[in-house]
Amino acid sequence: MTATAHFQPQPRIPSSASGAIHSKTSPRLLAALLAATALLAPSWTLAQQMPQMNLQRLKLSAGMYVIDAQVALTPEQREIGLMQRKDMPQHEGMIFIFEQPSQQCFWMKNTLLPLTAAFVADDGTIVNLADMKPQTLESHCSAQPVRYVLEMNKGWFARKGIKAGSKLGGPMFEPGR
Repeated sequence: MTATAHFQPQPRIPSSASGAIHSKTSPRLLAALLAATALLAPSWTLAQQMPQMNLQRLKLSAGMYVIDAQVALTPEQREIGLMQRKDMPQHEGMIFIFEQPSQQCFWMKNTLLPLTAAFVADDGTIVNLADMKPQTLESHCSAQPVRYVLEMNKGWFARKGIKAGSKLGGPMFEPGR
């Protein structure tokens, strides 16, 4: 998904609690310490362990084909993308929407499915396509600044004869949006 560095700060433990937990520590105290530690961990760490399945959806078209696309609109939704998904129906994908056109680069950290990314201009024209291997950190970038990136199962675009220069349809690509 987006090439964002993942930094997980370690929770700070008060010096009085450092070292091994003594065998006489009460179960309540142990439970409280574990709960406090869990609360200190960043929420996105947990989110990255579970796939996003309930994002808003919209219908896109590619020629005569209809795509049921999940919408990754917020920075957190874009960062998680399709991570941890084990399968995805052939007619589904994920559209990443950015605030403004710029060079977009994606990687496949924690992404289990092979995907093809279509980098899409504001008018719906596919600028370039990139096949991406699962669980790699290789960057796949747009050939020019784009606002949209559509990820589909690897090979979907090729099987449908859709390539760079083809146009996608959808509400965000209509004139005067």
